[in-house]
Amino acid sequence: MATIGIDYTAAHEQGAGIGRYVRELIRALAAHDRSSPYRLFVAGATRDTLPAPPGPNFDWRPTRITPRWFARLWHRLQVPLAVETFTGRVRLFHATDFTLPPVLPGTKTLLTVHDLSFVRAPETSTPVLKAYLDRVVPRSARRATHVLADSQATKDDLIELYDLPPDKITVLLSGVNAEFKPVTGAETRRAVRRRYDIPDNPYILSIGTVQPRKNYARLIAALGALGPAHEDIHLVIAGGRGWLDSPIFQAVYDLGLEDRVHFIGFARDEDLPALYSDAACLAYPSLYEGFGFPVLEAMACATPVVTSTISSMPEVAGEAALLVDPYDVEAIAAAIDRLLSDSALRDSLIRQGIEQAARFTWDRTARQLRQIYDRMLSV
Repeated sequence: MATIGIDYTAAHEQGAGIGRYVRELIRALAAHDRSSPYRLFVAGATRDTLPAPPGPNFDWRPTRITPRWFARLWHRLQVPLAVETFTGRVRLFHATDFTLPPVLPGTKTLLTVHDLSFVRAPETSTPVLKAYLDRVVPRSARRATHVLADSQATKDDLIELYDLPPDKITVLLSGVNAEFKPVTGAETRRAVRRRYDIPDNPYILSIGTVQPRKNYARLIAALGALGPAHEDIHLVIAGGRGWLDSPIFQAVYDLGLEDRVHFIGFARDEDLPALYSDAACLAYPSLYEGFGFPVLEAMACATPVVTSTISSMPEVAGEAALLVDPYDVEAIAAAIDRLLSDSALRDSLIRQGIEQAARFTWDRTARQLRQIYDRMLSV
């Protein structure tokens, strides 16, 4: 039986974003496939820093060499140090986070490209990061035997911007964890509010790293534009600090909204359902997303959603959200105002949102991924 290597590093290093994606993917794969041998490569780790493997057929292959050093060795210096040095011999290696390491001759490779935001919205990346990704990601995509895209929007970008052939790319949609469901217990919701020092006011929720791509500065301006009818509404932003975040914090002070905007930092996974459930709505006017987990997570928690008209958001939201031009502050404010003021619209979007979120399951994702592995190994 063919052994498959998978890069688990992002799951070990990152609490949210790609880290959560990889954790959920491997968890679902382990539940679906209990026989095929898998080796999980983890940079910057040792066995005693890792939990029990996700299944009896999964084996950790950690190394103390950090991701930063691998970036230097593999992608800046292009040292041909095969990843099998750490995983042992594998028939297929799945790189889950944009870049593909060197492999031994004959090893097939699968590369996940989550988005091309650094190309589509270059102002949202630091110049150093953008220069690195512009060099490494297209080279990795061309080298890979096959490429996974998080959405049709990302596949379209890979075809247009990197000139990859369409048959080299498969769209693998993510799922929604079953833990995301309405939290009706008042005490649970109050406890989560206390944990993050959220006042008793109704609030708009937004989730994601504090960085320009999440469009928080315009969302904060939209809060200020809601007018006196909604002066009691607050904005809660859940996410760790990222890059180029100073203008976002400055926007709060410039608009005099210090008492109504709350940056609560990274929220624990187990607290997210209550945060969604207690919110008046989710506002997610991102400038670019490869998939956009918060849209579906909010819907699964019976929370109505405002999101963007661009990249993958319409594809993920379907007809179950209000879509707005993320560059138009007045449009963002108007959509939020509609959700806060129109109970019939709220109820309709909540019903549609629950149905939309139910279409996305990690079990389906894992089954499709295993089919992709089998197809690649059979050729």
